[in-house]
Amino acid sequence: MTAHQPRTALVTGANRGIGREIARQLAGHGIHVLLSGRDRAAVTGAARDLREEGLDVEPLVLDVTGTESIRAAAEEVGSRHGSLDVLVNNAAVRVERYGRMPSEQSLREWRETFDTNLFGVVEVTLAFLPLIRRSPAGRIVNVSSMLASLTRHSDTTSYTYSDTFKALPAYSASKSGVNSWTVHLAYELRDTPIKVNSVHPGYTRTDMNDGAGDLDVRTGARTGVGMALLDDDGPSGTYVHMGEVVPW
Repeated sequence: MTAHQPRTALVTGANRGIGREIARQLAGHGIHVLLSGRDRAAVTGAARDLREEGLDVEPLVLDVTGTESIRAAAEEVGSRHGSLDVLVNNAAVRVERYGRMPSEQSLREWRETFDTNLFGVVEVTLAFLPLIRRSPAGRIVNVSSMLASLTRHSDTTSYTYSDTFKALPAYSASKSGVNSWTVHLAYELRDTPIKVNSVHPGYTRTDMNDGAGDLDVRTGARTGVGMALLDDDGPSGTYVHMGEVVPW
């Protein structure tokens, strides 16, 4: 792209938390960022705040659980920008309650979790993939979690091997599904310039974690930003955290 045509990135669930920080950091690299979320007031306010920092950010209403919302957003981006260089699938929910065993979480919570965390990722990706194919070097970043790792969940020395994180079976399984989607899509796109990767942000202090965590959002956003900015010789179909491969 020329200096007058900056790369364009779309970040879902970006009005707060890690998504907002990913948007901030990508804009700081000179990328025009579409900051999206389902609440118009929230995304408009978040975009306004970042623009006041001198960043090139545009609000976009996008509900990842709504087919019509996704279709309308893809049409709007196509009409305004013609292509999309980076898609960061960040939007996610955690509706399960801590303090319960896996069998005590309801089927309703499983369905609600998968609707956003997995099916939303797939549907958004499918809707925007034609625009990403128009980019000379498209990047798709799926924000996963350490809780997606079956290896870590089975490791008695891992922090995931605990009552706290075994209380989130639907969330964990939905993120494992995201990793599987990453691997399958990366295979399909292996002979194209598009790279598809999953990232574990780290245990980051956000509202989703009720404020718990080891990392601040600035640090938690770094892995996703790094994979969005991959060079042409970067990997595809991987699952990483801070430059290190996470076991599936």
